[in-house]
Amino acid sequence: GEAKWGQRSGLTLLLPHGYEGQGPDHSSTRIERFLQLCAEDNMTVAYPTTPAQHFHLLRAQAMAPIRRPLIVVTPKSMLRLKAAVSAPADFTSGRWQSVLGDPEPLDPAGVTRVVLCSGKVFYDLAAARRKAEVSNVALLRVEQLYPLPGDKIGALLAQYPNATDVVWAQEEPANQGAWSHVALTLPEQLDTEVPLRRISRRGSASPAAGSSKVHEAEQAALIDAVLRP
Repeated sequence: GEAKWGQRSGLTLLLPHGYEGQGPDHSSTRIERFLQLCAEDNMTVAYPTTPAQHFHLLRAQAMAPIRRPLIVVTPKSMLRLKAAVSAPADFTSGRWQSVLGDPEPLDPAGVTRVVLCSGKVFYDLAAARRKAEVSNVALLRVEQLYPLPGDKIGALLAQYPNATDVVWAQEEPANQGAWSHVALTLPEQLDTEVPLRRISRRGSASPAAGSSKVHEAEQAALIDAVLRP
């Protein structure tokens, strides 16, 4: 519509997505398909992880001078997740942030692995890291998947000069989720010699396992792979 008739749309989609053990039909909004459509700043794809982030994202969409579609990934479990909260000041004085740094007071010099992730899996990783008392792994949240904020990600990575391992961690299978988009786009935007690698479920024809027990085992293996020395 924009290319042929100059028509622009501010359409906003709130699509449920989150690996919660409820089966394939409850898990995936097919982020990878939307990301395959992204080019030339034609839309925004975001995965906000706090109420304030969600608020500021929708506000930015409403106030944007140029209309573009907005795809918002919205896990159902985060509606009742006690860790996913925001202070009143985050609403009144904050703004949309495409990347969020690690909220834990880690010693930057002691961090040897930096994990990039999006969405609900951050809270699972953060809880497991706290329980295992791991201090050498930093968790960064990429809240905006397109346009990918490579400059901001690079600035956060630069805070960890001794990191020799940079990981993209996702709940989705290897052939789904944001990995293919991130692997294609992010290395070109980063000024670092540390290669980017993936930790995820193995490739799958289905969006998710049909058994909650299989889901729990897969999730535990994912978390262990991210946090293990």
